[in-house]
Amino acid sequence: MKKTINVSSQGATLDTGRRNFLKLGGIGLAMAGLALVGCDDNDDFQMTDDQVFDLGKGDVGILNYAYALEQLEADFYTKVVNSFYSGISTIEKELFTDLYHHELIHRDFFKAAISGITANVLPKLEFQYPGVNFNNRSSVLATAKALEDTGVAAYNAAGKYITDPNYLVIAGKIVSVEARHASAIRNLINPGSADFSGDDVIDANGLDVAKEPKDVVMAAGGFIKTPFTWKERGIN
Repeated sequence: MKKTINVSSQGATLDTGRRNFLKLGGIGLAMAGLALVGCDDNDDFQMTDDQVFDLGKGDVGILNYAYALEQLEADFYTKVVNSFYSGISTIEKELFTDLYHHELIHRDFFKAAISGITANVLPKLEFQYPGVNFNNRSSVLATAKALEDTGVAAYNAAGKYITDPNYLVIAGKIVSVEARHASAIRNLINPGSADFSGDDVIDANGLDVAKEPKDVVMAAGGFIKTPFTWKERGIN
């Protein structure tokens, strides 16, 4: 039996009244009212023998993978906005607050969507930030840049593994927002430069780089305390 789930943004705290360049306004995150038709509702939990969660197979695995990344970004920006670094400007506060709201919506959307189609939902992860000084502007911006660039590259590579076109549409909408985040952070680091589309993230064909799940998990692994596997993609 298939399940249809309608995901609402109700409950998310959005400051949509401010007229800033990253407010949700127009994008409204089309996912907020999108109906998803997913996998069979008799999917089982994917647990390894030592009780480490496995992300699962097919589209469920991809959704759990995206959920893990969104949990990380939401957790990072929560820490940033709960205690802004010393000397932060009003514009930077607004930017980080917008990013915080966006990532919370992304995270909560994936949790609701996955819960509606399977019992194999990634649990809440624990994170750590070794070497990150949340009271230092350069440290926060460098970490935000790494997370956003990695997130964009992750979605770019994961798209080819998605079989349900509904999920592919969602991934395309989210990665475009993540790319805006990445360019905004890069502009804070080096204002007025071409870094928003630097050679380190745009290839010779003018396309965003893509990173396979195994490479993304390796890059982000230092932040993720909770172990998980994704055997289908060689992550053990």
